[in-house]
Amino acid sequence: MRIGYFLSCEEYTPAQLIEQAKMAQEAGFQSLWISDHYHPWNDEQGQSPFVWSIIGALSQVVSIPVTTAVTCPIMRIHPAVVAQAAATSAVLHDGRFVLGVGTGEALNEHILGDRWPFAEERLEMLEEAVGVMRELWDGGFVTHHGKHYTVDQAQVYTLPPRPPKVYVSAFGPRALEVAARIGDGYVSTMPDADLVRRFRDMGGGDKPVQGGFKGSWARTEEEGVKTAHRLWPNSGVPGELSQVLPSPKHFEQASQLVTEDMMRESVACGPDPAKHASQLQAYEKAGFDEVYIANMGPHYGELIEMYRTEFL
Repeated sequence: MRIGYFLSCEEYTPAQLIEQAKMAQEAGFQSLWISDHYHPWNDEQGQSPFVWSIIGALSQVVSIPVTTAVTCPIMRIHPAVVAQAAATSAVLHDGRFVLGVGTGEALNEHILGDRWPFAEERLEMLEEAVGVMRELWDGGFVTHHGKHYTVDQAQVYTLPPRPPKVYVSAFGPRALEVAARIGDGYVSTMPDADLVRRFRDMGGGDKPVQGGFKGSWARTEEEGVKTAHRLWPNSGVPGELSQVLPSPKHFEQASQLVTEDMMRESVACGPDPAKHASQLQAYEKAGFDEVYIANMGPHYGELIEMYRTEFL
């Protein structure tokens, strides 16, 4: 199983993200994930730079693969524009860029005032969006009049030698079927062997499966718990709330139900590498090909150094 580093755009400035990427590559991490958000999950996180600018900057400082985890190409940005952005990113990264996609959250996608579609409709939109992007990556002028998207005589001129791979995030049965059918790989944030098996049985075969989790490095477990609870209580918000709540303020309200003890149970907090080893083993046993680790809080240098000495 390959180990990569997860860049959290919701929490860190552009300069910090670039610094982390350089440190991660030097430490031996084999690849990068990067989140694609318009808003952070809460105001305490406090950042949200435009991911395509960061991806361009990354191409000048690292040579390991980069995957968006994940981009939603169905509302906030038209898939024809995402196709151009992904193609340019693949050129800049010499083909080492992967477009991870999903059906997104209202938190990021409602900003233009569009109605937030229900889950089945978003899946339908995602499938059409991926089809539009792949048609544009094939080259030539594209005109498309679909159920959700129109493209009128568009051509992406700057193309990589091979189209970008598209990995699809999915959790429910219908989403897994779509991911297995249209994806070049699968993305999940849960070390669930049943999800991996179902993806492969539904047609995913031996396509790559990526997963990821967050840790909170600190000098003590208690400090790590408090940092995780202050910055990322939203990770404990259950069910479909993460998909339908429209603003950081709403997440802050829902996160009041998340306790420090809940964060202690779900997040590898503090300096102990054994907690990270346990998380890594869970993904490995579930059948993941790649796993990405993110840091919560200011001590990302220490977390990266721990991985260098203990795992990489």
